[in-house]
Amino acid sequence: MDLDNLLTGSYNSGLNTYNQIGVWMIISVVVAIIGGITLYFAVFTKQNEKKFTGFLKWCYDFFTFKKMMLETILKILYIIIALYITLSSFSLISISFVGFLAQLILGNVIARLSFELSLILLTICKNTTEINSKMKESKKDKEEK
Repeated sequence: MDLDNLLTGSYNSGLNTYNQIGVWMIISVVVAIIGGITLYFAVFTKQNEKKFTGFLKWCYDFFTFKKMMLETILKILYIIIALYITLSSFSLISISFVGFLAQLILGNVIARLSFELSLILLTICKNTTEINSKMKESKKDKEEK
């Protein structure tokens, strides 16, 4: 066996692997689109909202975005970033005490303000959703009378 055949054989097997990955990716996209549309119209409709209990209710709420996870993730991320800013600021003590204080104080203040702005947007979204649902209930009550 010469070197050319050896190199060509490994090259062709590499192409076959990439072809198989490409085919699988296309199949995955098609199945995901069909499955997503089917689940949305068969399971995640308003008619099924009260049918589930326990874990299935949690899944229903999760996939219909009744329960938002972003608030919890942002709070955890804020704690991680605040700890990082605080701990990494100590590396500046030997270089510049003013730089240390600036990163320690300003870094944490900027991080806090950024996360508070994000949480304010989420609070506005929650409040708007709550007001909307109360308006719909009020409208139904008026129509029934």
